[in-house]
Amino acid sequence: MNLRNLPGQPHLAYRGNELYLEDIRLNDLAKEHGTPLFVYSKAAMLSTLVAYQRGFAGRKVQICYAMKANPSLGVIQVFAQAGCGFDVVSGGDIERVLAAGGLAEKIIFSGVGKTSSEMRLALDLGIGCFNVESEAELEVLSEVALAMDLRAPVSLRVNPNVDPKTHPYISTGLKDSKFGIAHERVLPAYQRAAKLAGVRIVGIDCHIGSQITQVEPYLDAMDRMLDLVEAIEATGIAMGHIDFGGGLGINYQGDTPPSADELWQKLLARLDARGFGERQLMIEPGRSLVGNAGVCLSEVLYLKPGEQKNFCIIDAAMNDLPRPAMYQAFHQIIPLNPRSDAPATWEVVGPICESGDWIGHARKLALQPGDLLAVLSAGAYCMSMASNYNSRGRAAEILVDGNRAHLIRQRESISDQMRGETLINPQTTAASI
Repeated sequence: MNLRNLPGQPHLAYRGNELYLEDIRLNDLAKEHGTPLFVYSKAAMLSTLVAYQRGFAGRKVQICYAMKANPSLGVIQVFAQAGCGFDVVSGGDIERVLAAGGLAEKIIFSGVGKTSSEMRLALDLGIGCFNVESEAELEVLSEVALAMDLRAPVSLRVNPNVDPKTHPYISTGLKDSKFGIAHERVLPAYQRAAKLAGVRIVGIDCHIGSQITQVEPYLDAMDRMLDLVEAIEATGIAMGHIDFGGGLGINYQGDTPPSADELWQKLLARLDARGFGERQLMIEPGRSLVGNAGVCLSEVLYLKPGEQKNFCIIDAAMNDLPRPAMYQAFHQIIPLNPRSDAPATWEVVGPICESGDWIGHARKLALQPGDLLAVLSAGAYCMSMASNYNSRGRAAEILVDGNRAHLIRQRESISDQMRGETLINPQTTAASI
């Protein structure tokens, strides 16, 4: 392959017959750290962040990284040092933000199932805002805050019933979704919030889904949100900020989402036209900041030709890369050192004891056992959803910065996995039962 750069991967390129991420040869990382191995480009993360910042030039906007996309401390640190806030969905997420140097006052706490203990943690730390997702949650949050002699800063998450035109598992703004407060209940919910002594209204929030590749769903959701803001403020309840969530897609398989600055140029034009251009805005991008910044390196273990299908068995699996099994998602797969042999068509699968453990269907590749492959667009919703299924340790992670490679997560050992587990009676053996 003579590609200087790969589609959607501006910091990934072949130099001769070697695949590089920034100025690091990926073969070297695989040999030093083993596989499976996740490798992320700091420059790729920051370049996508700059696209958002460019789109918001001259506006009052807080960008909050949606860390569910990738919560590794080294990744969070990159965005904390760049001045980002964080969108979190658990107490553990909050602890990670603080451990990586993020500021509590820049944290937005989302999620439909916040516990009282998580609320107390967030209130004690002084987080910026709770995105409240139900009227029941609003009541509990007020009670928790009152017991601490505090008032919780809240925005209510609106479910605008807008179809984001994406996979149903990651569509979050439709009427049958568990997320947010139904559009027709938002005004009475705000009126109730205004009467609760334990909460302080600071804004309004909306998030319609993930991997969105079209502008129209955003415009539809924005119009519905602004209609609500007008109706709420007409009752005397002020909206301190308007949070439009995240969800912008990336290029996995010829997808053509707008760039962040192109998207927001259109959205800001709509805001201006409706007289909201000077408002304080919040957004919560995740996948679009990290998805195409990462690759997963894997070794070909065995080639298993068959009458109907040829199987390429690699050492990465659905516990490392759950998106194909969970969402039937496509990830491009390329060799670290391309061969000149004629390619064959392979089912690229992992070693887990499940028929659903596949990474790529019908891929044309020239392969031999021992070859190294890169699964692309692996920066989002891979390590964050990784598991220990089949007692497999989670992979190591590397953050590349120019010609430097930083180990940001060690490979998980079996002793790491078993830490915290105990036998019922350590003195009892199988022979004595």
